[in-house]
Amino acid sequence: MATLILVRHGRTTANASGLLAGRADGVSLDQVGRDQAALTGDRLAAVTLAGVVSSPLERCRQTAQLILDRQSSAPYAPVETDLTECDYGQWQGRRLSDLATEDLWSLVQSQPSAVVFPGGESMAAMQARSVAAIRRHDAAFEAEFGPAAVWAAVSHGDVIKSILADALGMHLDLFQRINVNPASVSIVHYGADRPSVYATNTEAGDLSWLSNGIRSADAPVGGGAGQKTP
Repeated sequence: MATLILVRHGRTTANASGLLAGRADGVSLDQVGRDQAALTGDRLAAVTLAGVVSSPLERCRQTAQLILDRQSSAPYAPVETDLTECDYGQWQGRRLSDLATEDLWSLVQSQPSAVVFPGGESMAAMQARSVAAIRRHDAAFEAEFGPAAVWAAVSHGDVIKSILADALGMHLDLFQRINVNPASVSIVHYGADRPSVYATNTEAGDLSWLSNGIRSADAPVGGGAGQKTP
């Protein structure tokens, strides 16, 4: 299969203010977030991307554009509604410090699979639709560009954490163990037998070793020699 690069959007005005933005309109990258996304774009410039798929929300589209601006070609760049932020319902727009006093907060931390946000979406539904979208796009990119294809998906923290949890074979209740920082890069390869996670939450480092994609193979006993840089 193709190789997936998961990118969280850069820091936003809401992140900096401690607000849960959710799906609210008008939440854009601040200057720190633009700088973060530009750095991620610079890292990915060494990789010819077959596509950059984005959540429809502004902060993700801004991040995706900063990646696209640094590509030597013009990758396919669709918007995917199933990669949008979780619908936090009545929690949207509230301060995280206030939400931490709610009874539901402890369940979000310890048993997210049972969480349904008041007036919003369940975390299980968020994972199901985002994982399905990722696997659908991954298969389409491989079908069109071959198994060496590399593509990026720009989305949100909880969405990316849920995708990584699925790839790692973790129950959703354990996904809070995963960290996904603004503009970070995580790498997943959906092989014939199982997904392989090559990186999570990276904010720096050379990615040119991805320029020829990742080939499916058995997991090396002892860890192997790693990927070769071109």
